[in-house]
Amino acid sequence: MFSYLGLFLFILFVCSSATPCSLNGSRRSILREVSDNDKNDHPDYAVELNSTNFDVVLKDTPANYAVVEFFAHWCPACRNYKPHYEKVARLFNGPDAVHPGIILMTRVDCALKINNKLCDKFSVGHYPMLFWGHPSKFVGASWEPKQEKSDLRVIDDARTADLLLNWINVKLGSSYGLDDSKFDNEYLASNISDPGQIVKAIYDVEEATSTAFGIILEHKMIKPETRASLIKFLQLLVAHHPSRKCRKGSAELLVSFDDLYPTDFWSNNEQEADKGLVSNLKICGKDVPRGYWTFCRGSKNETRGFSCGLWVLLHSLSVRIEDGESQFAFNATCEFVHNFFICEECRQHFYKMCSSVSSTFNKARDYALWLWSTHNKVNERLSKEETSLGTGDPKFPKTIWPPKQLCPSCYLGHDHRNNKIEWNQDEVYKFLTTYYGKTITSLYNDKIVGDYGTEGAVQDLIVEENNAVVVPLGAALAIAVASCAFGALACYWRSHQKSRKYFHHLHSLKNI
Repeated sequence: MFSYLGLFLFILFVCSSATPCSLNGSRRSILREVSDNDKNDHPDYAVELNSTNFDVVLKDTPANYAVVEFFAHWCPACRNYKPHYEKVARLFNGPDAVHPGIILMTRVDCALKINNKLCDKFSVGHYPMLFWGHPSKFVGASWEPKQEKSDLRVIDDARTADLLLNWINVKLGSSYGLDDSKFDNEYLASNISDPGQIVKAIYDVEEATSTAFGIILEHKMIKPETRASLIKFLQLLVAHHPSRKCRKGSAELLVSFDDLYPTDFWSNNEQEADKGLVSNLKICGKDVPRGYWTFCRGSKNETRGFSCGLWVLLHSLSVRIEDGESQFAFNATCEFVHNFFICEECRQHFYKMCSSVSSTFNKARDYALWLWSTHNKVNERLSKEETSLGTGDPKFPKTIWPPKQLCPSCYLGHDHRNNKIEWNQDEVYKFLTTYYGKTITSLYNDKIVGDYGTEGAVQDLIVEENNAVVVPLGAALAIAVASCAFGALACYWRSHQKSRKYFHHLHSLKNI
């Protein structure tokens, strides 16, 4: 017994005198150090998939095509092939992609037990093995070598990056090169007025929402004075965001907001830990690869993108609200931009226009038209600046919108003396409702109707405001989801909190 005690004391002495030693997880510490020293200078461009997210990612990607590489991490040939695959993947994947939104490059590690059944479904008989097809064709699919007809193709000659890209070019009739660095897209529509393009904006609205909340967390913008406005905007997103994933993520954040950011949060030393929990919520879904734009992509780098996506989000919210919510939506939007949009000049200009509104919005139509008019004023200001400085997008110059060719009935005439357009506002509102309402979700609804039921099967969650300004200073409205995928809806208030200074009337429920 004494010998064991002496041995134990000796171990304690050695570990207390030697800094690297640890009784708990010493091997992990060593491995972590080796791993850290062995990191690549750049992240992988290909998206790592497994059996749990394979269908989700490929179903939700906005890319037109997908390449799936099945490999094994222990395979020397796979390790040697990875740099070749990454050279091609960097052209199409990630925020700095040269040709984003066209091909989603992915990989699946068949050496992991979690992927055994997935690799068997595709009859993976050698490593690496590459498949090509439309992303939706991979969802729930299988492949057999002797299969006569299949929507998926095996890429049989792709041993180098040149061969793989050549195979893709032959398939698409394109001329991509490994040294491409020009921010260009052969598939980019030159006319933004094409009504068919807006259906792609659903992905950009998700991207803009994710980006906005990423900025808020990164810049630590949730403070006592901004807390209420963020809660208010989250309520608007839960009720009316055009993306179901973003409604769900907003609801999860809203439900947890009091726990993550209690009123005494800013006097607590554990702030960073709580903020980490918020970032894990992923407001528009965890699995869909982010980093490129579809409808909102500019013809050259650093144009359009986030600002375009945010405008599309605001317009799509404005045409989904009901009359009783119009003032609430106006307040929530103005406060959100004022507190969380970090472009100072744009923020001040927008809030100045908000402050100039003296009457209450009683109709949803009035708010949607105000936002449309405000957007045109912003475009008019930026158009002059971009023209004089040459900083605009040549394919997408700032212009008064909608153009006449897209909505001829919106135009009554033109006052040449004052250079002002005379609008038919009833037609403009009708156009806005169709363009940002039904059209933007047409493709999205076609994709999800099989999983979540028809649009008529769910109701709307309405956050209604009487003509007083709503200032939520306590915990937010708790919302759970009503639908096949999300379960039963539960709404409750934390009425015991004395700091509560707001109320809402729930008179219908939406598929969150």
